[in-house]
Amino acid sequence: MRVGVLHGPNLRTLGRREPGIYGTATLADINRALETLAGELRLEVEAFQSNHEGEILDWLEEVGGRADGFLVNPGALTHTSVSLRDGLLATGRPFVEVHLSNPDAREAFRHHSFLSDVATGVVYGFGPESYLLGLRGLAARLT
Repeated sequence: MRVGVLHGPNLRTLGRREPGIYGTATLADINRALETLAGELRLEVEAFQSNHEGEILDWLEEVGGRADGFLVNPGALTHTSVSLRDGLLATGRPFVEVHLSNPDAREAFRHHSFLSDVATGVVYGFGPESYLLGLRGLAARLT
């Protein structure tokens, strides 16, 4: 089985961006941890990051036919993007929404997600472990 891993805007700056909120792990660290766990779960992961919504939607269209599900950290698009919601739904595949921080414990504008109500699951607040918990949950759902 193959899982598409989507990292949204600004996630390439992990490790140096607001470490008090997001921690010190880099995006490369997270991708390595996902690769390791995927091997244990007998999954393949295909990771992608972009700061551009259109590129993200193009990637979803491209990968949607070969992925069995998605692990998605949409970053700020969580709170703004109906297009991302529609793109994920168009794949017809389950997805798990993940966040490093707890959006509900932050600014009020971060409390609403355009994705959570259509996601298979949501994991947030555990730093990089959110991704791993999300991948485990998605793998369980897929099998």
